[in-house]
Amino acid sequence: MEQLKNKIPQPIRGDQGATDEGPRNIERDLQNPDLLVPPVTDSGTIPNLKFSFSDTHVRIERGGWSREVTVRELPVSTTLAAVNMRLTPGGVRELHWHKEAEWAYMLGGRARITAVDENGREFIDDVSEGDLWYFPSGIPHSITGLKEGCEFLLVFDDGSFSENSTFAISDWFSHTPKDVLSANFGVPEEALKNIPPEERYMFQGTVPGPIAKERPHQTNGGVAHSFSYHLLNQEPIITNGGKVRIADSTNFTAAKTIASALVEIEPGGMRELHWHPNAAEWQYYIQGKGRMTVFASEGHARTFDYQAGDVGYVPFAYGHYVQNTGEEPLIFLEMFKSDRFADVSLNQWMSQTPPNLLKETLNIDDKFIKTLHNDKRPVIKN
Repeated sequence: MEQLKNKIPQPIRGDQGATDEGPRNIERDLQNPDLLVPPVTDSGTIPNLKFSFSDTHVRIERGGWSREVTVRELPVSTTLAAVNMRLTPGGVRELHWHKEAEWAYMLGGRARITAVDENGREFIDDVSEGDLWYFPSGIPHSITGLKEGCEFLLVFDDGSFSENSTFAISDWFSHTPKDVLSANFGVPEEALKNIPPEERYMFQGTVPGPIAKERPHQTNGGVAHSFSYHLLNQEPIITNGGKVRIADSTNFTAAKTIASALVEIEPGGMRELHWHPNAAEWQYYIQGKGRMTVFASEGHARTFDYQAGDVGYVPFAYGHYVQNTGEEPLIFLEMFKSDRFADVSLNQWMSQTPPNLLKETLNIDDKFIKTLHNDKRPVIKN
């Protein structure tokens, strides 16, 4: 009993604090050690910058499930919202469109994605782990699980977005008089007797065959720019602490409103001290454990702990770092409501500042200044 008691974290730092005898959620405290015992450098009040998909409502359907983190769950996240979805082999996220643009990262398995642009040009592709897709606002599309099934993260360029408010083809059919449908398509009303009575959203279908056999009989040609991007085929930025792959409109032309980075940090490494000059940062943690301190000016700073399945958020221009606190690589996504990825490195900025100005400001010496580097190293390790 005494050994178990010694493993229970307590809100004590040195000679400050006191034990928490409960009631309490010890599992939550173990997941959030830097909230229970904040670093002495934390100060002031900052909004909550963490939410877990494990704390969301799951919508379960034939063909798969979905869950979302929006401004409702994480109020500070006004710029982006996200959906985590899984489809069975042959599971279909039905033909639909959104007012918001949709960006996606494949977490596992394989999926068939289809779309048609405003000029009637078609798009079909099969995507697998590490692949991205982007459908501009208003572009109709669908997602189907292939023989392995699939799981993916969807990100939308509005924090108030909800997956439950999409425009679905079955929903529209079910709320349009049959005589109007008959006139529109030039078919007798008898041909419409079996249309679904309500939105299908997600359903169990069949695993599609090869793309060559699934294409429309009549085609207007393909879209001007691919809606998918094979991120893992990209040569990463490699440093001594890990690697980074960046996808934005400069290399993924279709992605006009969402930019991203896939970050891998080795044990003992960290995403360097930096900030983003063009947008707030939305994060999704894929693997490992990490810690982030966010600096909000005016003496305000707060530290959060993250693990796989968690969402993090950094308000616009706030300084921060992400440190690997586990024993395996920390892998996470950085997302931005922007057409381009941009960050400012604290180290690089200081290296390009007159040395005497640095000395007078920070009371540092020449030895410190000589360690600064003029190149950007997004992931570092001592």
